[in-house]
Amino acid sequence: MTTLPPSSVKKFSETTLEKKAYNLAESFSEYIPIPNDRNRLGFNIYRNLAGEGDSPETIIKTGKYKLQGISKPDFIKFFASELEKLKV
Repeated sequence: MTTLPPSSVKKFSETTLEKKAYNLAESFSEYIPIPNDRNRLGFNIYRNLAGEGDSPETIIKTGKYKLQGISKPDFIKFFASELEKLKV
């Protein structure tokens, strides 16, 4: 029995909103150790950048992310500032 090779995956360009959002979420790996939490955060960042999502404060407060090494209020401030840098 033989199997076919997996289908190819088209990667996002570095300039797309999706790539920027997920790269920003991945940059928080020091504070959000669980990869699935970072994926959910990336999706919420993308929605925010696309104009459909919640505010940074709401994203973090309702996201139930496991934070490590930083308090939630401090992370909200840090996250909001990084998100603003991305929007410029």
